[in-house]
Amino acid sequence: MHQKFAKEIARMKRIEGQARGIARMMEEERYCIDVLQQMSAMEAALRAAKSKVLAIHASHCIEDAVRGGDPDAQREKFTELIALFGKVGR
Repeated sequence: MHQKFAKEIARMKRIEGQARGIARMMEEERYCIDVLQQMSAMEAALRAAKSKVLAIHASHCIEDAVRGGDPDAQREKFTELIALFGKVGR
């Protein structure tokens, strides 16, 4: 079965592992700069995952509304997308 989020689920599991590793570093009282560098790497991985999920949304959900031809559904998806860009950009 094809799952639209399969790659992103794997990515999130890697990010989860990064978070556990960072917590372990903190428990071991590792050098703060090393902890911060790992946090930055995890943030970058999360931003990449967020971008990919947004692309999936655009290519599946938005495309379906456009293809469906229902102006109300199209308007709803467009409004949703604009609000999403505002949230994702934060």
